[in-house]
Amino acid sequence: MINLEKLYERKRVFGFFVQHLTYPDKLDYHPSVLEEYIDSSNPVYEYIKRFWDRMHQYSMEEIEEMYVHTFDFQKKSTLYMTYSKLEEAKERGQMLANIKSVYQTYGLHMANDELSDYLPLMCEFLYAVDWRGDPRAQESLGLILAVMEDGTYHLLKALQQFDSPYYDLIKALRETFKACVRQEASIHEHG
Repeated sequence: MINLEKLYERKRVFGFFVQHLTYPDKLDYHPSVLEEYIDSSNPVYEYIKRFWDRMHQYSMEEIEEMYVHTFDFQKKSTLYMTYSKLEEAKERGQMLANIKSVYQTYGLHMANDELSDYLPLMCEFLYAVDWRGDPRAQESLGLILAVMEDGTYHLLKALQQFDSPYYDLIKALRETFKACVRQEASIHEHG
C-alpha cells in the first residue's frame, strides 16, 4: 500500500522528473532548477545530484542527441511504461484506458496524441494533482505507481546497460516510490 502522506510530501520532486524526462531545454539545467525541486535532505538527492553533475559535463547539443538516442531510438529504454511488458497486446490498450480514467477523475486532460503511460505525463500527474482527502486516492495512485514502478524497472536495467546518466534519474524516481510504500506489519508474530 502507498503511504499517501509521504507521497504528497515528496510530490515537488516529481516536477524535477518531468523537466528532465521531457525533451531537454537549456533552462532545465539552470542551477535554480535543482534548488527549486529538491534539497539535500531528500533521500534521493544523491542520485539526482549525480545525474545533475554528469549532465553538466555535456553541451546542450550533446544532451539533446543523448535524449533522442536513449528514449526515442531504443526500444529497451522507452518512456512508455506499459510497452516493455505488454508491447502491443490488447491488455495494454485496457491499461492505457484505465490510466487515462484516473487522470480524468482528477481533472487532468491529456492531448489526444499522447499515450497515458508516458512517464513524464505520469510524473506531471503526481506533481500537479491534489489527492488529499479523496477516498479514491489509494486505488487510483496505487495503479499509477504500480505501472510506473513496473515500467521503470525495465527502463533502469536498459539505462544501466547503456551507462546512461539518466540511470541515476530513474534510480531516484524508483527510490521515491520505495520511500512511499507502507511497510505493513506482519500479521502473525511468532515468539
